[in-house]
Amino acid sequence: MPTVIQRRQKCIGCNYCVELAPEHWRMSRKDGKSVLLGATDKRGNWVLKISEAEAEANRRAADACPVKIVDVRD
Repeated sequence: MPTVIQRRQKCIGCNYCVELAPEHWRMSRKDGKSVLLGATDKRGNWVLKISEAEAEANRRAADACPVKIVDVRD
């Protein structure tokens, strides 16, 4: 089962993840950074298990991230 990992503190709020995988990402009105919906905080990394069908959109989001703070691992 693939896992999405976000290092949120380094987010610059570019919005690519929201555009490419809107079912898992939103922009925070509070600080302007992206939020990985349903994720849990594990020592500053936000982690979410996803299905294989959801992985491709999140891989595109990870590739588009200009600061490379999103990873999708199998």
